[in-house]
Amino acid sequence: MAASRSLQLLTHLSSQIPSIKSKFPSRRFLTRTTMAPSKYSAAHQNPQGPGDARPTAPQIIKDEGLTGKLTAKTILITGCSSGIGIETARTLSSTGATLFLTARNLPKARPALGDILEEGRIELLEMDQSSLSSVRRAAAELKTHCQKLNVLICNAGIMCPPTLERTDDGFESQFGVNHLSHFLLFNLVKDMLLASSAEGFRSRVVMVSSSGHRNSPPLHADYNFVTLPENYSPGIAYGQSKTANVWMANHITRLYGSGNGRVGNEGDIFANSVMPGGIMTGLQAHFDEETEKGMRGAKGLKSVEQGAATTVLAAVGREWEGFWGKYLEDCQEAPLLGEKWTWDGLGYVKHAFDREGEERLWRDSLELVGVTSSPTRDPSSSQNCG
Repeated sequence: MAASRSLQLLTHLSSQIPSIKSKFPSRRFLTRTTMAPSKYSAAHQNPQGPGDARPTAPQIIKDEGLTGKLTAKTILITGCSSGIGIETARTLSSTGATLFLTARNLPKARPALGDILEEGRIELLEMDQSSLSSVRRAAAELKTHCQKLNVLICNAGIMCPPTLERTDDGFESQFGVNHLSHFLLFNLVKDMLLASSAEGFRSRVVMVSSSGHRNSPPLHADYNFVTLPENYSPGIAYGQSKTANVWMANHITRLYGSGNGRVGNEGDIFANSVMPGGIMTGLQAHFDEETEKGMRGAKGLKSVEQGAATTVLAAVGREWEGFWGKYLEDCQEAPLLGEKWTWDGLGYVKHAFDREGEERLWRDSLELVGVTSSPTRDPSSSQNCG
């Protein structure tokens, strides 16, 4: 596959700091078992650009036989005013499920969603993820509409603002929006997920991550670039927020599931992270003209419909029932990359699975968002990611 120039910006930015490996020499990383090859693997072998043979989100629903079959399920999706959030919502609406879609700007979201919205079944919730107060209000509003929640898709995100920006609560913007707002949202709705989980469809959380996670693990010493704001790097800050998405998915089932990687109980929550692929959306707002031009010419680029496919598969695909702590890419479990990886390679880097780091980030995040949380299972008895 030709190298995707869409990630050359991240490569350049990541070269501005020392090797991540050298900064975390004593870290204990997790080992993981591998699922059977995906039926979609062959379609991804020779990409020819948007609209090629790679599966789309609607194809996933068709292949799963789920059109009109999820009328008893409720799904919450963040970031539904642009990009793959809209296509994720459009596709999942065809299952008959009740959808709650969040957006910061409702006047922008309504026309963007168009005929997807359906009073009483597919509703908008106002949620500005740069404000924890707004997240709390949205969660409270959700609970006035329904008592159950089967799937949470954490899709919203921002990417690489060139200068250090902060959320309303003072967090670095990417760490705040991409990670902390979703972390708080999960903690506010987890009781709904636990109560809704049942045999045959245990509740799921899908964290939309990125290959950009390769740039950096979470920077425990200074997540928000408070001590040394001059060290802010757009790609490193994006990388830590996207690794935080993976770590959050990895740790959720340790705390709120049976933790054995495959066979669960009623009341379990299973979480996975996904890399959608290269898609031209508003996420690239801060890319320069040359990088954007290169991205548009890359054969690995996907259409929005193709970009939403992996998210939809993780959310409702039958083969993912009961699996947790996986990093999906191109509608399949992605492999561990070697030491000499390149940006066009499929997979995750070693720091994406780090139990010690995940546990510390969870504790720190609880403190940062002001939540007191007790696990429903003893995490010390859980196995590593499945």
